[in-house]
Amino acid sequence: MKNIKSLLITGGTGSFGRRFTDHVLKKYKNIKRLVIFSRDEFKQQEMMSSINPKDQGRLRFFIGDIRDKTRVKTALENVELVIHAAALKQVPSAEKNPSEVIKTNVIGAQNLIEGCLENNVKKVIALSTDKAAAPINLYGATKLCSDKLFTSARVYAGKRNIKFSVVRYGNVMGSRGSVLPIFLNMKNKGVFTITHEHMTRFNISLEESVEAVVWAFNNMLGGEIFVPKIKSFRVTDLAKAINPNCNFKIIGIRPGEKLHEEMITKSDSLNCADLGRYYSIVSPFGQYPIDKYSKIKKVKQVKEGFNFSSETNGKYLSIKELQNIIRNTKKLNF
Repeated sequence: MKNIKSLLITGGTGSFGRRFTDHVLKKYKNIKRLVIFSRDEFKQQEMMSSINPKDQGRLRFFIGDIRDKTRVKTALENVELVIHAAALKQVPSAEKNPSEVIKTNVIGAQNLIEGCLENNVKKVIALSTDKAAAPINLYGATKLCSDKLFTSARVYAGKRNIKFSVVRYGNVMGSRGSVLPIFLNMKNKGVFTITHEHMTRFNISLEESVEAVVWAFNNMLGGEIFVPKIKSFRVTDLAKAINPNCNFKIIGIRPGEKLHEEMITKSDSLNCADLGRYYSIVSPFGQYPIDKYSKIKKVKQVKEGFNFSSETNGKYLSIKELQNIIRNTKKLNF
């Protein structure tokens, strides 16, 4: 990213977009034009007011919707790097409004891909979710479809020198829709409603998600789904970290909810390489099938049947670690 002068973030006023913007403004003085593409003008104004006046000239706030192909194409003019963070992600809402979620998460992804091709963008990273691995709800299914669109986009590139990849990660502690704000509201009640006492989730901080995307830009061949090796946590431990004396009320798993999340399935293991701090799932139909990819990267494939699950991860956050994460998250977000 050191030689790049322009970057666009779709959904740029969200939790990730704001944190990535702060990171770019501080670390990458070479980026002179940072485009924030989103639908909400109030959030754009709010975000602009939080930026150091010295850096505001580097930002361009662009009101638009990724469903609008023409607007997307216009926003991408003279852009070198793209991060795709825009999505509709609430599981219950997706089930009740399926066509709207498909328009944003699938058709919007294709609009962005076509706009990047037409504008000769150099590199594109799409953000994904653990719910895209073996999905059981519509949100997860649309994100899996989006992942496939991006990892296969090289097919449309022809002679263009453009790379598309995906970064898939789990629960971002403290982000909108995550469990932490919900539990913090229950703190003083003494009773936490838990859907299942054995439920586990992956955890990643906003800083780690930003780091993963920067790493992906610097290491991508194109066509990969990068998965950071992050820790898991037990939902009951998160509640205990907030209130050690709390009681639990088990209400049952909600429709569309998994007991444990996966980021790499056993089927994915056939096309997955271990890169050290990250795993990489490659498309068997892509430019770099697993044998070729492993030779280029000088890495080994994971064992057949391997899966990366929040249940079997083997690396769980302790209650003390969760308390530190909560403390830092509250300083940043609340």
